[in-house]
Amino acid sequence: FGMEQEYTFLPPDGHPFGWPKLGYPGPQGPYYCGVGADKVHGRAIVEAHYRACLYAGVKIAGTNAEVMPAQWEFQVGPCEGIEMGDHLWMARFLLHRVAEDFGVVVSLDPKPMAGDWNGAGAHCNFSTQAMRDGNGIVDIKEAVKKFAKRHDKHIFAYDPNQGKDNARRLTGLHETSSLGDFSSSVANRGASIRIPRHCGEDRKGYIEDRRP
Repeated sequence: FGMEQEYTFLPPDGHPFGWPKLGYPGPQGPYYCGVGADKVHGRAIVEAHYRACLYAGVKIAGTNAEVMPAQWEFQVGPCEGIEMGDHLWMARFLLHRVAEDFGVVVSLDPKPMAGDWNGAGAHCNFSTQAMRDGNGIVDIKEAVKKFAKRHDKHIFAYDPNQGKDNARRLTGLHETSSLGDFSSSVANRGASIRIPRHCGEDRKGYIEDRRP
């Protein structure tokens, strides 16, 4: 397993960190993996969190600025089985604790800002030995079929409010799938299940569940 945890920095007043106090920043586009004080906000917190995870033995794999300003992501993994949950949980704890020292709140809300702004998810990448071996694409497609049959149950389980919170994010816009329609395809960030391009070309590898 490999998890991508997106999150948003919010000062105690609830307005995203670094945003104009009486307005909004420019449209999305230049912020993703951006550099420069006019593009990214909170990098010192992000790097302090990364160092804390390394020191604690958390299997953190990377981090990047996300599409919405003040939104970031860290990746944890690869991990086997339930170990994934342990490392993700500790990485979240450390993020909240480090941000506290900077006077900033970390929000995991799936859609902290209404309107033309990306939400925040926790995409789950995973594979089995069969998916990674030989003609693994066959096993990948079988797994996708099983996911399709249980789409409603998965949506119900993917947030503490039985899918109601995630409904604000899964609109079919802003690199998300539609809440009510299961979909899968290669290299499509708007699908429920994305098969990475290189996995489609190699005909083996892993899949990404973009619904959580």
